Amino acid sequence: MLNYIWATLLFIGLLVAGLVGRISGDASVIDAAMKGAEKAVMGIALPLAGMMMFWLGVLRLLEKAGVLEAVVRLLSPLLRRLFPDVPTGHPAMSAMVMNLSANMLGLSNNATPLGLKAMGHLQELNPHKQSASNAMITFLALNTGAFTLIPMTAMNFLNAAGVSHSFRVIVPTILATACASVAAVIAAKSFQRLPGFAAQPDEVVTEAQSSVSRPAGISPLARFWLMLLATLFIGVSALELGPPHWRKSILDHTGLSAVLAQSAQRKADAEKTLALKKEEAKAAAATQEKAEPPVWRRVMDGASGLAIPAILILAVGVAWARGVKVYEEFVDGAKEGFQVAVRIMPYLVAMLAVLAILRESGAFQLLEYALAPVLNALGFPVELLSLALMRPLSGSGAQGILNEILTRPDLSEMVKFTAGILYGSTETTFYVLTVYFGSVGVRRFRHALVAGLTADFVGMVAAVFFGRLLFAFA
Repeated sequence: MLNYIWATLLFIGLLVAGLVGRISGDASVIDAAMKGAEKAVMGIALPLAGMMMFWLGVLRLLEKAGVLEAVVRLLSPLLRRLFPDVPTGHPAMSAMVMNLSANMLGLSNNATPLGLKAMGHLQELNPHKQSASNAMITFLALNTGAFTLIPMTAMNFLNAAGVSHSFRVIVPTILATACASVAAVIAAKSFQRLPGFAAQPDEVVTEAQSSVSRPAGISPLARFWLMLLATLFIGVSALELGPPHWRKSILDHTGLSAVLAQSAQRKADAEKTLALKKEEAKAAAATQEKAEPPVWRRVMDGASGLAIPAILILAVGVAWARGVKVYEEFVDGAKEGFQVAVRIMPYLVAMLAVLAILRESGAFQLLEYALAPVLNALGFPVELLSLALMRPLSGSGAQGILNEILTRPDLSEMVKFTAGILYGSTETTFYVLTVYFGSVGVRRFRHALVAGLTADFVGMVAAVFFGRLLFAFA
């Protein structure tokens, strides 16, 4: 399934970019793809290697200290229901508990290394190494459900944009993520029973088969889509090579030029407003004494800051008290971190490069324009469509759209708070699947993508519902 989705996103991005004039020039989607590929390696995979080594070392100490065993024993009634295929006391249980706990506390970056460790253990139990197991899919469904107690990232964006009382998104985010997590588990457990999502035996390619490569035949349906794609690309090439007034005439007559211009202006205004607010905050901090933060903010910041030191003291302290050679065990646990980061690099490059093309092509703005009447009739704020579409695909892209929404003066507080809830109630599903499955070499995702997108959809609907319920008349 992911093969079709990846190719479709690439084709849509390139064709829309050709229509609006972003194949070449300053706004080239190809430049965006190259930057996305660079970010995949230099901005994500390599920094993740350091975090992986750190957290795998800590996890090793927690295992040697017996802390994880105690936690898993406490949660075993729930874990046995969620993961019946994982034996009681298996290391996968401990790593999954740590990962989900970090996500609940809003420590998403620190949760990823623990999740990758859990996937490694689950792969050990997987009889079909090329296909995702039921336990893997349930685990990733819970990750995309993203149950959160402290939505710190969303609150930080609200504060940076000057939206007061950002703490008001905490309770609706907890409720929305609870709905998404329940939906994720139900979807994972339901879809795994369908024959179409059954695990398949691994493909075994002999040396003789690998030396003789035959091109696959093209079906009539595939030939039709290939012809359609070629025709559309010829049209795009004509716009790119022909006189500029050809493209301008098409965009003007369809109203797309106005849509793109408004979108570009909103983005520029949002960036300017955000930069201005940051300058004002710096100036105020330089000329005035720092105001005492409210109690709720001080407690939440303090709790978030103490979470990791508490884990370190617990891991090292208990292990040291039990006579564990803490330094040597930490190093042994950290050794495999770099190899995991290297394994996920090709998957990250493939996904982030295509998402950069799609994001910069203008496809989301055109879709927002086309679906506006339907969304208004359904009561879904049209301004949140781009955020809803981008969130499962790209975290950085979703953050940029969130900033734009929060800094627009023409939007109500209800829309801004709902945007914060929606951001905190959903997850970058494609990134999660790409990184986690790529780390263990799983090629067939089975129903993992459907379950993850189901969780995202329920989280979005719940976010809009609770946003309207709590802030429509504020």
